[in-house]
Parts: sequence; structure tokens; C-alpha cells
Amino acid sequence: MEGSAATTRFALMIVRHGQTRLNKEKIIQGQGVDEPLSETGFKQAAAAGIFLNNVKFTHVFSSDLTRTKQTVHGILEKSKFCQDMTIKYDSRLRERKYGVAEGKGLSELRAMAKAAGEEIPGYTPPGGETLDQVKMRGTDFFEFLCQLILKEADQKEPISSETSSNSLETSLAEIFPLEKNCASKFNSDSSAPELVASVLVVSHGAYMRSLFNYFLTDLKCSLPATVSTSEFTSVSPNTGISLFIINFEEGREVKPTIQCICMNLQDHLNGVTETC
Repeated sequence: MEGSAATTRFALMIVRHGQTRLNKEKIIQGQGVDEPLSETGFKQAAAAGIFLNNVKFTHVFSSDLTRTKQTVHGILEKSKFCQDMTIKYDSRLRERKYGVAEGKGLSELRAMAKAAGEEIPGYTPPGGETLDQVKMRGTDFFEFLCQLILKEADQKEPISSETSSNSLETSLAEIFPLEKNCASKFNSDSSAPELVASVLVVSHGAYMRSLFNYFLTDLKCSLPATVSTSEFTSVSPNTGISLFIINFEEGREVKPTIQCICMNLQDHLNGVTETC
């Protein structure tokens, strides 16, 4: 990368875990209630895997809770290229901790907030994490991820023996509107640098909402015309898929630019029927 105006780009796909029984019953799980996927949740994870089976990921990260572990396995076991990838489980990707509200219904959390003269999601139950604490975890993970990708790009480590950087982009472009979104944003001649990595992250609804709010507020993430700010900051549905392109210009002291390609995509769920 010496001697040129270096620009480094990577794709970041963030997927919420599949449905659990407690999701359906609107019971707060947080970190302390480690509920497995329901039958519907396993179907959703498999459907997401089939939808993404041609996408070539270079890195896979997941929360270390059961529902995310089962979801990421359900996705990767359908992959044509990534079945044997090492999944890195990271506690920074866990759901927000809800303290005494874990195991209680969402209606009870609302009542607790009201009694305290507050509203959710800003209310922090006793023993729970504040929104700022969740944001700090998300920021820490994102900055770690960016440094990892930049370090690998600088070292020019081969992505894999079978995967060229061009094929990373091609595999995403088969199902996501990359060219339409990226060309005009990052360059004027429609020849954006190739992706150096394609990262899959599986996490949780409230955590993802906090991370996306950080992208929008702090990093000024640009949105497609089809995505409103309110949709961007709403809680993702189970196995909702969101894709971002992270762009670093030369002089990496500056923050990256982020472009949202799609938000909370659910196309893979069209054929999934809900069961108990």
C-alpha cells in the first residue's frame, strides 16, 4: 500500500439471533436468561444461512450466549465456503444486561420505568447496564474490529487460499445492492478499492440498536434512500440482516466513513412459517 493514497474498505454484516420462546412471549432475556432458540428460531437461522450461502466471509464473530451461538452455527452450516470457519465468541457482543428485570415481561419493565418517572429504553433497572455502558461495549468492539482489519490489510496477509478480495464483493453483490450504493459515495469513477475483508457478526436486538445509533450519531453513517432514521434505530427483527461498508481513507487517525447498504433485511423469512 506504499506510495499510493490508500483506501481500505471492508464489509460488515450484522445479524440478530433467531427467535426464542421468550422473544415471542415478550420476556426480557438480557444476559442472565440464556434461552435457546425455539423451533421457529432454528428455521430462521437456517433460512438466513441458505440466503447467505454464497457469501464469502473472512471473519465471523458472535455473542457468547446460547441463542447467538445457535444462530451463527445455523447460518454457517448452510454456507458453501465458510462451514469450517473459526467463530470468535466475544462477550462485548452480548445483549444489554437488564438486572432485576431479566426473566420479567416487557410490560413489567415498562411499569418499573414508569414508577421511576422514566421510559424505556432509557430506563436502567437495578443491576442493569446503562445505555452509555452498552454503547461503550459496542464502540470498543467496533474499534477493535477496525484495527484488526487494518492491521491485516497492512500486513497484506492473504484472505484465504481460495478467496480473492474481488470475489468477496462479488459474492455480496449477488444479493445486496452494492454497486448502486457504493460507487457514487466513495469515488467518482465507480472504481472503489476492493474489499479487504467481509465480516459476519451475530448479536442481539438492544445491543444492535445501540451500535447502530453510534454509527448514525457519532460516525455519521449514510443511509440508503429507502431507509428512514426511525427504521435505522428500531430494534431488528429476529435474524434481520444489516450490511455496512466501512471505508478508511489514508491517514487513519480520522474516523472511518460508514455506509448502510441495507437495514433489517428479512427476505429470507418469506417461506418460514412460525411454530411454537
